[in-house]
Amino acid sequence: MNIVKHVLALALAAAMLFMGLQKFGAENIVFGTIAQNTGISFFEPNFRMLTGVLEVLAGLLMFHPRTRGAGALFATGIVAGAVVFHLSPWLGTKVALAAGAEPTYQLFIMAIVFLVLALINLALNRQTVPVIGSRFIDSKS
Repeated sequence: MNIVKHVLALALAAAMLFMGLQKFGAENIVFGTIAQNTGISFFEPNFRMLTGVLEVLAGLLMFHPRTRGAGALFATGIVAGAVVFHLSPWLGTKVALAAGAEPTYQLFIMAIVFLVLALINLALNRQTVPVIGSRFIDSKS
């Protein structure tokens, strides 16, 4: 079970780092779409950059066993937010990955898969979740 726990943690770390680092490049179609549909320019580039920083932080926290609970908690929150935006009228579940491209469910499916992975990691590392984790540890004594 220990090897599975490490592999799942590294998989979530890789996913968060991959997605987070992409946020520091050029304008992102997802955040641009949200900004356009809401009329709030903060989403592109400010919210995109903030999301990228949080995703990278979550990914880095997943590398050390003592901080995996915090990393999984951050990742769960971030990816849950992505799912909420996909379910909103501002983004939708079908998104074109590039200007002029046919919209697909690819990003929504990725968000669901990453959310499940984050929730599994959160459950497996619940003892290291800040504040909540200490209650789990104390209740076992």
